[in-house]
Amino acid sequence: MIKSLRTAASGMSAQQMNVDVIANNLANVNTTGYKKSKIEFQDILYQRLRSAGSESAAGSTVPIDLEVGYGTRPVATQRLFSMGSLQMTGNPLDLSIEGNGFFQVLLPDGTIGYTRDGSFKLSADGQLVTSDGFYLQPGITLPADATDINVSTDGIIAVLIPGESEPQEIGQIELAKFINPSGLQAIGHNLFTASVSSGEPVLGTPSLEGLGRINQGYLEMSNVDIVEEMVNMIIAQRAYEINSKAIQTSEEMSQIANNLKR
Repeated sequence: MIKSLRTAASGMSAQQMNVDVIANNLANVNTTGYKKSKIEFQDILYQRLRSAGSESAAGSTVPIDLEVGYGTRPVATQRLFSMGSLQMTGNPLDLSIEGNGFFQVLLPDGTIGYTRDGSFKLSADGQLVTSDGFYLQPGITLPADATDINVSTDGIIAVLIPGESEPQEIGQIELAKFINPSGLQAIGHNLFTASVSSGEPVLGTPSLEGLGRINQGYLEMSNVDIVEEMVNMIIAQRAYEINSKAIQTSEEMSQIANNLKR
C-alpha cells in the first residue's frame, strides 16, 4: 500500500503546482505584454517485476513487462509567446510590437533586459523609460520643446519642433529576437533576461527579419485566455481530488489488512 500512497501524493503535489501556475496566469490577465506559462509533467521511475522475453513457469515466453510506476513530477514551465490582443490607448508613447521582437532596456546592474511591455514614459531628462524608470536602449531623448511625437512602423522616431515645418528624426528603435524565446529568464517587472537556453539576441530594425513592426498608440495585452485557464483549473482540481481519493482508498485497504485476525 505504501507505493500507492506515495504515487498518489506525487500526483497531488504536481497538481498543486499546476494550480499555482494557472493562478499566476489569471493574476496577470491584465498585465501588459504578459506571456502565459504552461506546466509540463513526466512520469517517474518504474519498478519492473517481470521483464518481457523472460521465461514463465509454464515454459512460455512473457510477451510484455510487468511493472509499476512511482507517480509523476513537474519538469518545466514553458512560457508561450503567442501574440496578445492590441488595445488602443491613443498615447503617443505607448508602443506595441506586432511580431517576435522585444524592446531592450538598461537594467540597474548594467545588463540588458527584454520586454514586450511598450508603455513608455518620459524621464526628467527627456529620455524614454519604462514604468520602473529603466532606459530604452538605444537611448532616445526627446527635445523639451517637442510638440508632436511620431513613431513609424519601422521604429523611426520623429518630433515636431516649434518654428519648423518638417518633423525632425531623433532616433531609431532597435528590437531583439531570440531563437528560443521560451528559454528567456523572467525576472519580474515585465522583463526577461537572456540565458544559455534562449541563445544570444539577434538585433535589428523593426519590420525586418521577423522582428515585427511598431504600432504607436497601442499596447499589447496579456495572452491569457480566461476561459481556457478556468477549464484547466477545473481539470487540475479534479485530478487533485481523484489522487486524494486514491490515498483514501489505500489507507482503507491498509486498515482492512491491519484488522485481519487468524
